[in-house]
Amino acid sequence: MNNSLSIIFYPKKTTSKHTNEAIIYARITYNGSRSDFTTSRKIEVSKWNSRTNSIRGNSGEARIIKRYLDDIRTRLYDIHDRLVREQKSISSKIIRDIYLGKEEREYKLVEIFNEHNDQMEGLIGKGFTKGTLQRYKACKKHIEDYLDFKFKVKDMPVKGVDYSFITGFEHYLKSQKECAHNTSIKYIVNFKKIIRIALANDWISNDPFFHWKGSWKSSDRDYLNDEELKRLSEKDFDIPRLDLVRDMFVFSCYTGLAFADIEKLSENDIISNGDQRWIKTKRKKTNSLSSIPLLQIPENILVKYKDHPRVKLSDNVLPVMSNQKSNAYLKEIADLCRIKKNLTTHLARHTFATTVTLSKGVPIESVGKMLGHKSLKTTQIYAKVLDEKIAKDMQVVERNMRSAE
Repeated sequence: MNNSLSIIFYPKKTTSKHTNEAIIYARITYNGSRSDFTTSRKIEVSKWNSRTNSIRGNSGEARIIKRYLDDIRTRLYDIHDRLVREQKSISSKIIRDIYLGKEEREYKLVEIFNEHNDQMEGLIGKGFTKGTLQRYKACKKHIEDYLDFKFKVKDMPVKGVDYSFITGFEHYLKSQKECAHNTSIKYIVNFKKIIRIALANDWISNDPFFHWKGSWKSSDRDYLNDEELKRLSEKDFDIPRLDLVRDMFVFSCYTGLAFADIEKLSENDIISNGDQRWIKTKRKKTNSLSSIPLLQIPENILVKYKDHPRVKLSDNVLPVMSNQKSNAYLKEIADLCRIKKNLTTHLARHTFATTVTLSKGVPIESVGKMLGHKSLKTTQIYAKVLDEKIAKDMQVVERNMRSAE
């Protein structure tokens, strides 16, 4: 492959039959490709020396044109040398466009990320949630930190992202940011969307993710068993904030609603169908419909808080605290209830799927409908957890049988 740069000039006769003039064109040849452009200078065809690719003679006109063409050649070589120094892409078209003032804009990675996040922020509630935006903002911050850590720069051309950049970012998340495996994969999947935007807009020509394969590691989903749930539900709390957070947790345990869905739950989401009251609401995370028969325990919680000041002043049916505060107070509640598990608002949803429904014989299809899962595969994760629990329980039975022999 020939990587040498060649610059020549040649005349191109005008279409007019009444003149012998020709326009001088420049031709750039690099790596086998050619790009031409007009120099906007005219000469008589008879004055051009095709062997030297230059104007004949040494007249005043000839000297002016020679000097003009030499200046063009020098500027073209200077552009080439700059591209080499800056390790940028080089082609005859790129050199020509830069010379003509048509230099292609160089899109930067963080710049694209910022534009994406700004657009997403304007669509909150119109297809995107604040939680999704927060994850992309966190991912952008990790990219900025990685650029500073690895390359000592604040931003870089998106064309510089390659397979090694992606694998290096994954290693950085795990080693420097101490992110768990699945958390790291989630950030990289977010980052992949930014690269897809660059691909779609032809800001890059190759997909650096082509050879990258992310794999998710299955994780145990903790939940409360019947005894733990009963102990927590019946515990008397003298502190109002703990009583409130416990009630919201129990409400989730018996409805399967995620924290964000309880937070936005309104009277419009609760309907009556004969003697049965139902919660029918679209999940904030996926916009899929959850249909849940309202059991007596969550019904009692709704009655308990119907006159709460925050409920009366809003469209919501429950006075939910922030997720951060709720999770902090759940740690206190766990200690007071002698529960060794890490109580979080999301653990309540797992408890509904396992202890409250699947373990009581509710079909997995019905559980998936109540949880608002779009795919049964998601619900099957909870069934797997139950299988593990059954296996452990049977091991206890096996040991007891052996000890009785």
